[in-house]
Amino acid sequence: MTGVDAFAPAEIARLVATRGVAKANARPAATFVLGVLAGAFIALGGVLSTTVATGSGLGYGPTRLLAGTAFSLGLILVVVAGAELFTGNNLIVMAVAQGEVSAARLLGNWAVVWVANLVGALSVAAMVWLADWWAQGDAEVGGTAVRIAVDKATLPWATVFVRAVLANALVCLAVWLATAGRTVADKVLAIVFPITAFVAAGFEHSVANMYFLPAGALIGREPAFAGAVPEGALDVGSIAWNLSAATIGNVVGGAVLVGLVYWLVYLRAGDVR
Repeated sequence: MTGVDAFAPAEIARLVATRGVAKANARPAATFVLGVLAGAFIALGGVLSTTVATGSGLGYGPTRLLAGTAFSLGLILVVVAGAELFTGNNLIVMAVAQGEVSAARLLGNWAVVWVANLVGALSVAAMVWLADWWAQGDAEVGGTAVRIAVDKATLPWATVFVRAVLANALVCLAVWLATAGRTVADKVLAIVFPITAFVAAGFEHSVANMYFLPAGALIGREPAFAGAVPEGALDVGSIAWNLSAATIGNVVGGAVLVGLVYWLVYLRAGDVR
């Protein structure tokens, strides 16, 4: 292979496992700050996605495609600018399977990053509410934000779980594909299609929901949206219930369906293909 070719799958597996060790052993303070950034980056992807989907006359499918493409901004910022995303860090399980990271350190990383992602996402939700972002387009932007939040919050727990499995399989595949790239353009192109797919298909991402649900709850308090939020649909309990399903499903989709599967194929007992 030349210096400009993409990394082969076996090489990607070794890179992901090595980076998993580095992530798990990083200073907790640095991990937390990078986690806040990742939560904010994913939220900004949600802001853009909501904006471009508002008032679209393209029909359901094309509008979802447009919104998904816009949402790709979030993971592009995480991967290229550098940040710690809970769902992407599910791939650290490969380093655990290699015996290079303990289960306790893995869970510690996940806990720190999950909380940090929540802080970052909530900060953007609060800022766009305070900035009256929702009032643009004669408040149509806010109406879209509220509908997205209500639709997500009223899904059954099992539905959110299964959709979250699918979502993080695609997110971790996006990270996997981006790892294959050697240039920024490679990484951006690799990210766009899997992320567009999970958003367009309506799957559930825990960190994205850390933004979408609180933002919908805050905006839904405005007089312009009186009656738009069903009683209890976006209270703290319902948001936590949704995030529990999305988080567990994301772990299954990312750690098991991507991380452990590729470890079994490429790294188990030094097997290289």
